[in-house]
Amino acid sequence: MVVMTSGCTTSEPEEEEEEMDIVDTAVNAGSFNTLVQAVQAAGLEETLRSEGPFTVFAPTDEAFAALPEGTLEALLEDEEALAAVLTYHVVAGEVMAADVAGLESAETVQGESVIFTVTDDGVMVNDANVVQADIEASNGVIHVIDKVLLPPSMMEEEMDIVDTAIEAGSFTTLVQAVQVAGLEDTLRSEGPFTVFAPTDDAFAALPEGTLDELLADQEALAGVLTYHVVAGEYMAEDVVTMDSVETVQGSEIIITVTDDGVMVNDANVVITDIETSNGVIHVIDAVLIP
Repeated sequence: MVVMTSGCTTSEPEEEEEEMDIVDTAVNAGSFNTLVQAVQAAGLEETLRSEGPFTVFAPTDEAFAALPEGTLEALLEDEEALAAVLTYHVVAGEVMAADVAGLESAETVQGESVIFTVTDDGVMVNDANVVQADIEASNGVIHVIDKVLLPPSMMEEEMDIVDTAIEAGSFTTLVQAVQVAGLEDTLRSEGPFTVFAPTDDAFAALPEGTLDELLADQEALAGVLTYHVVAGEYMAEDVVTMDSVETVQGSEIIITVTDDGVMVNDANVVITDIETSNGVIHVIDAVLIP
């Protein structure tokens, strides 16, 4: 049996383990409970019990636990997405440790390829480390990895402007205001839009009572919010070439480039080029008033 590298251990299967298929081998190991649950939820158990052979890069329970909060639950509720993630861990054929170390990539059952990298510490599959290799099953082989692999196509799927703002966590007031003003559907639409997004701290710096008054006046609130939005996608390199630009509200905002950075009216641009599926967000440190 070949050891993949010094950073990976090779498991010498016992005769009983060789008679178990991939699913039973995973169940018997005791460290793949989440993987087995996911395989069953995705309707892939019968496939992974079939003749194969298959090579499975198997994330441990700890690898699944390390996913961003809510990711696993979301996948378990979306059978199609779950199946895509799981089949991205499976390669048709039996690829042993010695074979993996000699490959640059391999096409998965999902259709996209995983990338192999040999380092001084061992072998990596994409950004996951292979921590145990060559666990043989009756219908293939398992290599244990310490991270869950996500297909590039899923990772490249960008969130829209609203979801990006929610995910960031620093635009709670802005998102609330967008929803109150009835602008959420607009900012989730195809666009594209450029949004100069005030942070929660920017809203908190408004004169006392201003935010409450705006939240109580939907028309005025919509006017203020649309004054932060420009039709079209303007990246930072585009913004710095402008003296001004017309907003969705109808009035123009003034762009000023200084030695310290870029200002929109009297607000500083503190982060640029947060790309979304329907435009781009530039973060500013003050709320713009038409």
